[in-house]
Amino acid sequence: MMKLADFTTAITTAILGLAVPATSEGTAGCGKSHPLPDITQYFGLTSSGRDRSYSVHLPANYSSTNPYPVVLGFHGSSSIGLFFEADTKMSEARFSGNKIMVYPNGVGGAWAGANYSEVSVTEDLQFVSDLLDAMRDSYCVDDSRIYATGMSIGGGFVNTIACSSLSSQFAAFAPASGSFYTDNDAQHTNCTLARSPLPVLEIHGGADESVFYSGGAGEGGQEPNITTWLGWWAARNGCDDSSKTVEESFDGDVQHMSWTCGGAQGVLQHWKVDDMGHCWASTEINFSQISVDEGPTHIQASQIVMEFFDRFTKP
Repeated sequence: MMKLADFTTAITTAILGLAVPATSEGTAGCGKSHPLPDITQYFGLTSSGRDRSYSVHLPANYSSTNPYPVVLGFHGSSSIGLFFEADTKMSEARFSGNKIMVYPNGVGGAWAGANYSEVSVTEDLQFVSDLLDAMRDSYCVDDSRIYATGMSIGGGFVNTIACSSLSSQFAAFAPASGSFYTDNDAQHTNCTLARSPLPVLEIHGGADESVFYSGGAGEGGQEPNITTWLGWWAARNGCDDSSKTVEESFDGDVQHMSWTCGGAQGVLQHWKVDDMGHCWASTEINFSQISVDEGPTHIQASQIVMEFFDRFTKP
């Protein structure tokens, strides 16, 4: 997992009300004004009897009458949402200029699924469900365009969401360097999709020394071989193996794989960067690259993820 220096921030607690059902024009939060767009703000809610926290970044042009896509970004271990926001630069207009960004905080700096996690999968999934209700109640949300991405154990938890009934509330998923503790050799048959095909994109470094591409024992449990994991997702999504394409770039260091699933091209995608370690892929230096003594990579994951999300809406 991504082990970084302790990172602290003040969290302002504000308990949000219960959501009401969405309308065809958007969710219950449509019409509610927010005076500080383009500035990340911090909130809290109570879920499963526990105080939880998260931050929200609205686009600079936010209008209370226009339903917006929502992207949840899950941080890695020993971290918080603020770090994931800074590391990925996802709140910048070039990546999310038309989206609401949400950065939840895990309990104990982690997410459920690892042997060191402090809460159960059930509790963290309930937190995500409660968080989505709070977002719908407070902001003008396009309910057909809710997405999830994350890094390391955050990426693993994105996969956990995708393999649960909660996936019915999302349009697409994009884990990066995912620690797939709940979707390994022993548990992958427990993955139950809310629908198929379900759009999934994964980015991984071939030189990752924390979450090995070949799988095996990770810091929080057994992890799958990424090629094997992709095969499970191809089967879940009913992908046509004969349709798989592989595009190489940067003298073969970058491989982009794409499958046609259920007649839709690119529903399952994977980017592998052979010489990249356990970090967020970026053409600009970032904190996670520094933490593993690396520099910029060939690809910009934040752009790739957002362009992938833009292709899909929830049916």
